[in-house]
Amino acid sequence: MDHTVYNSPLTGRYASKEMSYLWSPQFKHSTWRKLWLALATEEKALGLDITDTQIEQMAAHLEDIDFAAVEAKEKELRHDVMSHIHVFGTQCPDAMPVIHLGATSCYVTDNSELIQMKNGLKLIQAKLLKLMDQMRKFCRNYADMPTLGFTHYQVAQLTTVGKRFSLYLQDFLMDYEQLAFQLENLPFRSVKGTTGTQASFLALFDGDHEKVKELERRVAKRMGFDKIVAVSGQTYTRKVDYYVVAALAGLAGSAAKMANDIRLLANLREMEEPFGKKQIGSSAMAYKRNPMRCERVCSLARYLMTLPNNPINTHAVQWFERTLDDSANRRLVLPEAFMTADVILSILLDVTNGLQVWPNVIARHVREELPFMATENILMAAVRAGGDRQALHEVIRVHSMDAAKKIKEEGGANDLLERLAADPAFASIRDRFDELVNPRDFIGRAPEQTEEFIASCIDPLLEAHASEWQDVQADALNV
Repeated sequence: MDHTVYNSPLTGRYASKEMSYLWSPQFKHSTWRKLWLALATEEKALGLDITDTQIEQMAAHLEDIDFAAVEAKEKELRHDVMSHIHVFGTQCPDAMPVIHLGATSCYVTDNSELIQMKNGLKLIQAKLLKLMDQMRKFCRNYADMPTLGFTHYQVAQLTTVGKRFSLYLQDFLMDYEQLAFQLENLPFRSVKGTTGTQASFLALFDGDHEKVKELERRVAKRMGFDKIVAVSGQTYTRKVDYYVVAALAGLAGSAAKMANDIRLLANLREMEEPFGKKQIGSSAMAYKRNPMRCERVCSLARYLMTLPNNPINTHAVQWFERTLDDSANRRLVLPEAFMTADVILSILLDVTNGLQVWPNVIARHVREELPFMATENILMAAVRAGGDRQALHEVIRVHSMDAAKKIKEEGGANDLLERLAADPAFASIRDRFDELVNPRDFIGRAPEQTEEFIASCIDPLLEAHASEWQDVQADALNV
């Protein structure tokens, strides 16, 4: 690395090798050459005068790109596509006359970006599936562990640790479905010509409309696409970019939600992300175990969630058939959206693989708050034992206020149960108090809901796509 120039943290510090390569100059421009080869091959198959030698020369030089020569040529021509055409042509001189035949620059730029997005979505999906697998195991392991619920970040009715994480898992399932929809419906631009009319290709094929349509289908199929954008200007509609980036931003929102909650739970000492044996939490406070992985997720997610604003604005200002003010913006937004999503998932894979739960702390917090929640059960049991509901309610109210006052003013323990057990009004059920305040009686169907959700929604999805995610590993550089 040249330490005298700026390098993006996404490539230099965070992103996986696979995602970084996908958006690299090497992948991008070798894809351009593959597109030129596909075009020439299918034009030849449909009758244009292109020789086997020309095809063979192009095929022999798909990866060996002389980037220094391209850079020098671009300084002269001030056009990136033409610079690559000229350098490619010097490597396969017989093919030079037919490289890019009938095409405009967007044939290679737009189509290569659609290929990058398609492959990027597959990488993201695989990591997301792996994350969902790790989370389903966590949810099942803790499906019946009672924990305090929170609304407004105030103590509420009990839930379970597993049920809470099933909420995050459901969000990720929805993200997967959105990503799958975008991937399934991602169109190829294929061969549309300068303003989308295919006039140049119609001229090449002497006005044969069917051959032009067949060329379009053949090139798309050769490059791995069944779906082709129905109509276009010079570019495919930039709404495609918006929908894809928005789906990635949705994933970022889910990630930030879970990571933020884990940070709050770490403050309560109920749960902690992995922490290395020699990891330093603070340069000053040696005892600190800061949740730096989840903080990084939230930080990166905040960035990714802002990115959809760019492609929708780019789409809105594409004058008529196209204007070039999309180019520089998209060079930044598309790769950074995918790499940021990739990093977020890598970190979450690490976090969920080593998430530490502290059951005794969770149980202590439940014990501290459960007496207030249990008063209704105690009241009903005392009424069934012959007590007066209204009188008993007043006794509970007075003791509850006194117990809360002690907690707040003196910092004392919650002694509400002891107060009620000592009150003659509850003598008839005093020996049942332990039974009436069992935390598992206050979690409703949380364990069953967790298992039913995983069995009906998560298990079938992961089993159907097992080959896509089972070998996925978090990249150590990211975490």
